[in-house]
Amino acid sequence: MSLASDFIDLLLPKLCVACETPLVRSEKVICLKCRYDLPRTRFDSYYDNPVARLFWGRVTIEYASSYFKYQNGSRFQSLIHNLKYRDRKDIGLELGRLMGIEIKDTVFSCADIIMPVPLHRKKEIQRGYNQCDPICEGLSGVLDIPFSTQLLERSAGSSSQTSKSRFKRWENVEGIFRVKNPDALVGKHILLADDVVTTGSTLEACAGKILEVDGTRVSIVTLAVALKSF
Repeated sequence: MSLASDFIDLLLPKLCVACETPLVRSEKVICLKCRYDLPRTRFDSYYDNPVARLFWGRVTIEYASSYFKYQNGSRFQSLIHNLKYRDRKDIGLELGRLMGIEIKDTVFSCADIIMPVPLHRKKEIQRGYNQCDPICEGLSGVLDIPFSTQLLERSAGSSSQTSKSRFKRWENVEGIFRVKNPDALVGKHILLADDVVTTGSTLEACAGKILEVDGTRVSIVTLAVALKSF
């Protein structure tokens, strides 16, 4: 089987999704060099960092962090594009796993449930899947915390957030999320996960709905943060 696998890899080599060089046997999805070169945030604190500060005075978040810096034109931007639009769920799974390794045995490990930011049903059908789901699956496997896609839903569609101001982003997502089974969340610490955070408006709207359930707490992790000043 090993010889057959080696022969297949010789004819159809698996390529790194970031730099398109052939992967060696020990590498998955992203080669070791690209993993090393990806721009990490390396936050020292999960209480006070550029991501946590996005939510100060807006919604009560226990801890918040992002693993990478999102920069236009970077290889990481290409990874996110492939994850969202080219059916590369394996990218989300691997990046979620890497982020899980980074935050394992930290304050995030005390969460009870991992939840992705949901897509509206129509957009999920159009895209084929929610890009946050494989991220959560990768996190869950490393942190040994269950994840659920059935407890929070986007009950209304919204337009793209890309070109909107901070206020317009908040206005665009106000009131569009709903907790489907509040009893399942009572007293739970929820780890809310997304791919990229910019102004935090979508995460704020999700967290606000979750926090309406008695005794809930919310922490936030995203693969990347896109801040001009960061």
